[in-house]
Amino acid sequence: MAFDPFAEEPVANLSEHQMGQDLSMLSIDEIDERIASLEREIARLKEVRADKESSRAAASAFFKLGRA
Repeated sequence: MAFDPFAEEPVANLSEHQMGQDLSMLSIDEIDERIASLEREIARLKEVRADKESSRAAASAFFKLGRA
Protein backbone atom coordinates (compact mmCIF):
# COMPACT_ATOMS: atom_id res chain seq x y z
CA MET A 1 0.00 0.00 0.00
CA ALA A 2 1.18 3.47 -0.79
CA PHE A 3 1.33 5.95 2.07
CA ASP A 4 -0.46 9.23 1.51
CA PRO A 5 -0.11 11.56 4.49
CA PHE A 6 -3.17 13.51 3.35
CA ALA A 7 -5.47 10.51 2.97
CA GLU A 8 -7.77 9.49 5.79
CA GLU A 9 -7.32 5.79 4.96
CA PRO A 10 -4.41 3.96 3.31
CA VAL A 11 -4.71 3.35 -0.43
CA ALA A 12 -5.11 -0.34 -1.29
CA ASN A 13 -3.18 -2.01 -4.10
CA LEU A 14 -5.84 -2.21 -6.82
CA SER A 15 -4.08 -4.95 -8.77
CA GLU A 16 -4.43 -7.37 -5.86
CA HIS A 17 -7.45 -9.62 -6.10
CA GLN A 18 -9.45 -10.38 -3.00
CA MET A 19 -11.91 -13.26 -2.95
CA GLY A 20 -15.52 -12.07 -2.96
CA GLN A 21 -14.74 -8.44 -3.72
CA ASP A 22 -17.07 -6.25 -5.79
CA LEU A 23 -16.01 -6.54 -9.44
CA SER A 24 -18.58 -4.18 -10.94
CA MET A 25 -16.16 -1.26 -11.31
CA LEU A 26 -13.49 -3.25 -13.19
CA SER A 27 -13.02 -2.87 -16.93
CA ILE A 28 -12.98 -5.90 -19.21
CA ASP A 29 -9.20 -5.57 -19.52
CA GLU A 30 -8.81 -5.49 -15.74
CA ILE A 31 -11.01 -8.57 -15.42
CA ASP A 32 -8.93 -10.36 -18.07
CA GLU A 33 -5.73 -9.43 -16.20
CA ARG A 34 -7.13 -10.80 -12.96
CA ILE A 35 -8.25 -14.02 -14.65
CA ALA A 36 -4.77 -14.50 -16.12
CA SER A 37 -3.16 -13.77 -12.75
CA LEU A 38 -5.44 -16.22 -10.95
CA GLU A 39 -4.83 -18.89 -13.62
CA ARG A 40 -1.06 -18.49 -13.11
CA GLU A 41 -1.55 -18.83 -9.35
CA ILE A 42 -3.70 -21.95 -9.82
CA ALA A 43 -0.99 -23.49 -12.02
CA ARG A 44 1.63 -22.67 -9.38
CA LEU A 45 -0.49 -24.24 -6.65
CA LYS A 46 -1.04 -27.38 -8.73
CA GLU A 47 2.70 -27.68 -9.35
CA VAL A 48 3.51 -27.38 -5.64
CA ARG A 49 0.75 -29.87 -4.80
CA ALA A 50 2.14 -32.39 -7.32
CA ASP A 51 5.63 -31.99 -5.82
CA LYS A 52 4.25 -32.60 -2.33
CA GLU A 53 2.34 -35.68 -3.51
CA SER A 54 5.54 -37.06 -5.04
CA SER A 55 7.45 -36.44 -1.82
CA ARG A 56 4.73 -38.09 0.25
CA ALA A 57 4.59 -41.11 -2.08
CA ALA A 58 8.38 -41.48 -1.92
CA ALA A 59 8.36 -41.25 1.89
CA SER A 60 5.49 -43.71 2.13
CA ALA A 61 7.29 -46.18 -0.14
CA PHE A 62 10.50 -45.80 1.86
CA PHE A 63 8.88 -46.48 5.22
CA LYS A 64 6.83 -49.40 3.88
CA LEU A 65 10.03 -51.03 2.63
CA GLY A 66 11.58 -50.62 6.08
CA ARG A 67 8.77 -52.62 7.75
CA ALA A 68 9.28 -55.88 5.89
